[in-house]
Amino acid sequence: MTPLQVHSYYTFLKGTISPEVLINKASEYKLSSLAITDTNAMHGIVQFVKHAKEKKIKPILGTVITDTKDNNNYTILLAKNYSGYRDICKIITARKLNEEFSLIEIIKKQQTNLFIISPFIYLAKEVHPKNDFFMHLITTVKEKKNNRNRYEYAKSNKLRLVAANPVYFLNQEDYELHKTVSAIRLNTSIDNLEEEDIVDVEFYFKNPKEIESEWKQLPEALDSTEFISNNCNVELNLNEYKFPIYKLDNKDTADSLLWKESFEGLHKRYKSITEKEKGRLEYELSVIREMNFSNYFLIVWDIVREANRRGMMIIGRGSAANSITAYCLGLTQVDPIKHNLYFERFLNKARSSPPDFDIDFSWKERDEIVKYIFEKYGYENVAMISTTITFRARSAFREVAKAFGFTNEEISRLSRKIPWTNAKNLPNLSKLFPESKDLNFEREPWKSIVNIASQIAGFPRHLSIHPGGLVITPTKITDYVALEYAKNKGLGLIITQPDMYSIEELGLIKIDILSQRSLGVLRDTMESIKD
Repeated sequence: MTPLQVHSYYTFLKGTISPEVLINKASEYKLSSLAITDTNAMHGIVQFVKHAKEKKIKPILGTVITDTKDNNNYTILLAKNYSGYRDICKIITARKLNEEFSLIEIIKKQQTNLFIISPFIYLAKEVHPKNDFFMHLITTVKEKKNNRNRYEYAKSNKLRLVAANPVYFLNQEDYELHKTVSAIRLNTSIDNLEEEDIVDVEFYFKNPKEIESEWKQLPEALDSTEFISNNCNVELNLNEYKFPIYKLDNKDTADSLLWKESFEGLHKRYKSITEKEKGRLEYELSVIREMNFSNYFLIVWDIVREANRRGMMIIGRGSAANSITAYCLGLTQVDPIKHNLYFERFLNKARSSPPDFDIDFSWKERDEIVKYIFEKYGYENVAMISTTITFRARSAFREVAKAFGFTNEEISRLSRKIPWTNAKNLPNLSKLFPESKDLNFEREPWKSIVNIASQIAGFPRHLSIHPGGLVITPTKITDYVALEYAKNKGLGLIITQPDMYSIEELGLIKIDILSQRSLGVLRDTMESIKD
């Protein structure tokens, strides 16, 4: 038996389980495989896959796609292979970016790389080919009558059945936590939640014996989970670099062009070239070539060259200053030979994560160069990287107290005494921090509030935009990750669903195009002096 509809807490403020906890529970139940199916999302897949491999559990990657016109209408999509994973990334992106997205139109298309699971008969009528569709039977008392209708329709139309108990929280006693985070998500109080705002109390991580007992009259519905599991085989190839491509003319390769431009820069940087500088550059270029980083260096060189052409003020910094190649290309302004800086701190064969260039631009000019990158390398191949905003002590306390019905005024009187710390510390603040010694959370409802607030420590609150990180991919970016609008949709900024750390582990190459206010001040000062 393989649980097929499992939500992590990356179904923002709906699921309440981290990918690691999901895998640990699956290991405890001795499950051989487990699916992750966050709603309209694949935020937590990297953590899920990593932890699954550590526990020798087969990860099944999928999503729950809802209709834009009615979020209660949904279908589960599970990737059979990497092509199916790509299809899901594209479908999620369409769902997030296109207000005219139609679930029926997606179902109508022949998704041969996906298993499609849905409890809705009207969707079953549209699916093609039928052998990739499973009628979803749900384990709850409320769904018994609907399950009978689904069963009869499936049998009369020769569709396969599958039992998939949705999992939103770990244990049944976590239901109150689910209700609280649902109230936070909807910006309301627990008392004002409607029935459709929360999931069924049965949607916890049941053990295999419970599931088998519930479906002993229909074993074929459980057998289907094993069939699906056996036929879902996605390999993400974590930590294998997927390098962007620098567009070349027919005369050069990336390696030869990088070699030529670097040695031209060497003659510009040094009045007299010794074997030390020449040997260092040759060594670095050989490592860069061997690790297939030539395209990456050329793209950064192209960005800096374009910025210089436009008269922008820029500074390259960070560990890239250890590279004479970067110095000769004009990406940094520090001579690593003169200052005895080690190239291996920036790039070496034993490094598991790709190095990245940090390039500072004036805050007035950064958006201009970002636009150039999108236009040069293609809007389909470039995206800003997300960052996950999580709950800390103050935000967790404030949001849970609001869910309990307290006003902002009442909450502020206490929250300003809470230090900037991990939310896990909330129940013991008066013991841990002198400034919180007057806080008494021993009486209700404050005791329950801080207890729940400590449980959502580190939970994702929403996605934001990384301060400067963007990713360039060799093919369409949706071949690797799903995209969505940043929190303020009105700005029109599109970001990756996985955050910076997951992007790096997926092997995608990040470039930091940073906004530096002091460079703008210097530019303004120089212009004022000229005037």
